[in-house]
Amino acid sequence: MAEKQEEMSPIELKVARQIEYYFGDHNLPRDKFLKEQLKLDDGWVTLETMLKFNRLKCLTTETSVIVEALQKSKTGILEVSEDKTKVRRSPDKPLPEVNDDYKDTLKQKSVYMKGFPLDISLDEIQEWLNPKGTIENIQMRRTLQRQFKGSVFICFDTEESSKLFLERSDIKSFKDNEMLVLSREAYHVKKTEERKQFKAATKAKAKQNVEQQQKNAEDKEMGLLLDEQTGCLLKFSGELEDVSREDFHELFSGHGKIKWVNFTRGAKEGTLLFDGNATEAFDKAKEASGGELKIKDNSVNWQVLDGDEEKAELKNIIEAQQESYNRSKNRVSRGRSGGRGRGGGGRGRGRGGRGGRDQGRSQYKGKKTKFESDDEGEKPVAPKRELEDNDGPAAKVPKTENGS
Repeated sequence: MAEKQEEMSPIELKVARQIEYYFGDHNLPRDKFLKEQLKLDDGWVTLETMLKFNRLKCLTTETSVIVEALQKSKTGILEVSEDKTKVRRSPDKPLPEVNDDYKDTLKQKSVYMKGFPLDISLDEIQEWLNPKGTIENIQMRRTLQRQFKGSVFICFDTEESSKLFLERSDIKSFKDNEMLVLSREAYHVKKTEERKQFKAATKAKAKQNVEQQQKNAEDKEMGLLLDEQTGCLLKFSGELEDVSREDFHELFSGHGKIKWVNFTRGAKEGTLLFDGNATEAFDKAKEASGGELKIKDNSVNWQVLDGDEEKAELKNIIEAQQESYNRSKNRVSRGRSGGRGRGGGGRGRGRGGRGGRDQGRSQYKGKKTKFESDDEGEKPVAPKRELEDNDGPAAKVPKTENGS
């Protein structure tokens, strides 16, 4: 084969290879225009028509050169008409049926190469590859903008040829460029794994972005709440062993509405969150008590919080309310699914609300945050009951866990 091809001039070799590619197993099944031409004249196509193909036209515009090249070629793929004006694929070499077996065969005899300079031409790649095996087709891979990506698919005449090519040592580099060489099957496995990794990384990043956005929104919402609630916290400390949360509600009844009591029975200090100005509520209660505000005859130190101390304490209360509300919802869900209910005798274990044994239901919904408290020892009722008027005790609500 090599000796016979040497009889052909370089231009004849290129012309024969190009026109045989047009009628070859790889291109002809996909070439709609050429397949339509084959139907017109029993498979014959005029040389005049063939010279409309750009790559062939760039090689020669002389029909005599085409005829001479094909007559010297020994592949036997094409035959020339007697009047030397037409060519067709030899009836002795029919096209294979394009089915799954055919596609699998193409894959098995194809090789992927990456590393070519982006400005290289197909002719340069062909010249470099020609001595390395019998090639049916070279596909230069391009972007949507038709820019060469530096990689090609090479289809050899047989699977054995592709395997021999992969074993060569002179394909590892091209003009000082390191080349990546894989079988087409190995290439697809590699790309599938890369897509999985990319998809997983994209999904993880998207999840991280959503979580960060939620955190930013929560931080912003928390900041707004902290700004809105300034001046509403009253801290207390003293000997409070026999004092319950209910006692604080009774102490300030008619003077200020308490939204939350951050206190555990037996503790020596705690905090009251008022629905309004804590100083005003404290002054009214103090005046009504004759100038000294005690609780159950116990002396208490009172302090209206402000600044960073106020914000830190308020943030603890808001987070405790949300945590309590979530626990309450979980108990409701378990009760509806046949688990333990929230019977009237149930008792909470945390801090907050009205009374040492019960806990208040809370909702945390941005600016519409509501802090509610229960009456100590009373039976819970429907979860959507609101607080009573500002001057009276809170309405009965389900028991939940509260804490700071």
